[in-house]
Amino acid sequence: MVRMEQGERVHVWPGGPRLRLGSTSREILRLAVPAFFALIAEPLFLLADSAIVGHLGVDQLAGLGLATTVLQTGVGLMVFLAYGTGPAVARFLGAGKMGHAMSAARDGAWLALLLGLALAALGWVTAPWVVGLLGGPPAVHGYAVDYLVWSMPGLVGMLLVFAGTGALRGLQDTRTPLVVASVGFTANILLNLLFVYGLDWGIAGSAIGTSVAQLGMAAVYLGIVLRRMRHEGVGIGPSRRGVLAAAHVGSWLMLRTLTLRAAIFATVVIAAQQGATNLAAHQLAMTMFNVLAFALDALAIAAQALIGKELGASHGPRARELTRTMVRWSLGYGLLTGAVLAASAPWIGWMFTPDRHVHEALLPALLVLAASQPVCGYVFVLDGVLIGAGDARYLAIAGVLNLVVYGPLLAWVGVSGVGGAAGLAWLWGAFAGGYMLARALTLGVRARAEAWMILGAH
Repeated sequence: MVRMEQGERVHVWPGGPRLRLGSTSREILRLAVPAFFALIAEPLFLLADSAIVGHLGVDQLAGLGLATTVLQTGVGLMVFLAYGTGPAVARFLGAGKMGHAMSAARDGAWLALLLGLALAALGWVTAPWVVGLLGGPPAVHGYAVDYLVWSMPGLVGMLLVFAGTGALRGLQDTRTPLVVASVGFTANILLNLLFVYGLDWGIAGSAIGTSVAQLGMAAVYLGIVLRRMRHEGVGIGPSRRGVLAAAHVGSWLMLRTLTLRAAIFATVVIAAQQGATNLAAHQLAMTMFNVLAFALDALAIAAQALIGKELGASHGPRARELTRTMVRWSLGYGLLTGAVLAASAPWIGWMFTPDRHVHEALLPALLVLAASQPVCGYVFVLDGVLIGAGDARYLAIAGVLNLVVYGPLLAWVGVSGVGGAAGLAWLWGAFAGGYMLARALTLGVRARAEAWMILGAH
């Protein structure tokens, strides 16, 4: 039923909350806007490291590239620490069980610490072997190993940051993560300059500086979580059941993330088979894909926090309305960015390289990407909605099914022998029109059903 109150449209469901659409938009923006700027922090960390290390020499910069490839792969798989902790905390918050919410935050932090220590120890020991697997000139290997080894303490900090960020998102706070990320980014630059040039520690100094900044950020998050735990009377010791529950949800979310990275990696392999020009153009197209995803990731983060809270409060209609609103926004964003990308596609290549052959290969790929933007927006937001609902198992299984659909399309592009601009256009057609569309279908079917809308604290 709909009625007007003080000039606003108000939706009223029997036994449910009254929903003012204007307040819904403000609530989404309150979480999404700070989340967007906080998301930029990690790429800025890498850009700062690249700029500082790049002045040391080409071999050092190449070594940084190898090392960050390893780090980004490992850290990317651990993002479930934020995606699992946030919805759990939000659901308890919505149910009015703050003690349980802070217990979930605590157990997420303990899981992050245990995983961080294990991965850091493994990385410290196996760094030379891992770098050797990636190949590259022998002169580069030593620098890559140095950076990777001295990044391991920071890996522990980064995983704790994931858990802390997830906890605060669950508590409907995305502003504090923005402040912490901003201060951490500034500290990272200053520490890198001091250690690399002031103390002449070279590329190892860059890794140490970043590690110190990440550990400092982790300490801030732990301080915030501990203070709120004490306020709710929650003990510092981990709950075995809570840690195992977080790990169980995390395993499904890790599988989901693994399928995404597998799709992206397989796409790079086919692009490499098409030659250096197409590989370079593909890298630029994927860079644009990632840049355009930032705003949608922020909207997905808002979805995780809000949907978890409303389901915890047993407000099913409210969760539905939030989902519809964010889907509309995502489609509108996709149409807008797609139009802008299509209009600017002929000139984007000049921002990165003067090579005309790369420009020719890049243009059709960007046009395909522009056409797919509404689908991408739809996918990113529904992914956030289902993560917020704790529907991790379905997301993992759907991820495997999406790969099954994408595999034959990708294989056809690989064996077709089509090269040049047409080859890359077909590759992006398979990725954007095949893989992303498969994700849209599996997520859309689930979102329309009722199975994910489990109400209450658990």
